[in-house]
Amino acid sequence: MPRALVIRAQGTNCDKELCRAFEIAGAEPSLRHLDALISDPSQIDEFDLIGFPGGFSYGDDIASGRIMAALVRERLYAPLRDAVLRGCPIIGICNGFQVLVQVGLLPGPLDGVWPTDRAPKQTCALTENAGARFIDRWVEIAPVPASRCVWTAGLDSVHADHADRPHGMRLPIAHGEGRFVTDSPATLERLENDGLVALRYATDVNGSENAIAGICDASGRVFGLMPHPERFLEWNRHPYFTRLDSRLRSQETLGRRIFQNAVAAASKASRPSGRPQMV
Repeated sequence: MPRALVIRAQGTNCDKELCRAFEIAGAEPSLRHLDALISDPSQIDEFDLIGFPGGFSYGDDIASGRIMAALVRERLYAPLRDAVLRGCPIIGICNGFQVLVQVGLLPGPLDGVWPTDRAPKQTCALTENAGARFIDRWVEIAPVPASRCVWTAGLDSVHADHADRPHGMRLPIAHGEGRFVTDSPATLERLENDGLVALRYATDVNGSENAIAGICDASGRVFGLMPHPERFLEWNRHPYFTRLDSRLRSQETLGRRIFQNAVAAASKASRPSGRPQMV
């Protein structure tokens, strides 16, 4: 059974839900505080999957995810980089997504070569919603078929034969700073052309560039998204549950499929011998 590390800090509030998602998908979750990992980074080597949960880490003082990202970037970049290189799927949800982009783990080095002495430069961000208000509702999402992301593999064909498919392709969001932006049109074009865009909103939700809801790195293993798949593991969490076709509800939920994909990928991954590719 793959082992899943869920990293919490003061202010995170979706950590137990994320542990449950990994467990339901077939992994053995372990919840550990960021401070404990900083004291002993070698703990990260014990795990096959890693999750950064949602919430308001350190109260989102300064900016959303900023303090946690600074700590991770300065103290845990190297072991997390090595985790990616040995085939460990990593997910950042909502606040966790905000952390991963500030650390530089997303989108990571676009050429796939990780620097040894520093984290990659930040090239994208999650900033204030276009409406300047906190959004808390279920939204329809659209998986990108050409994406490299192992977490979303095959999701574009899920529920394809059901009239209720749009309802089955919904996830809840809850964020005030979820508008995805890049540092340049060239970066956005690179994300699109290289298959690093994993999820889109079906409609404009918060003003994100190209309606991007989630991205991955060049390996397809590091995945960040603003919607919360860990909140949709059972159909009875869906706001239209009682009105959905029973044939649709007999299948796995979108959230559960995302975690099952990652656990399957982690189970297949082998840890290569020798030094990882770095510069």
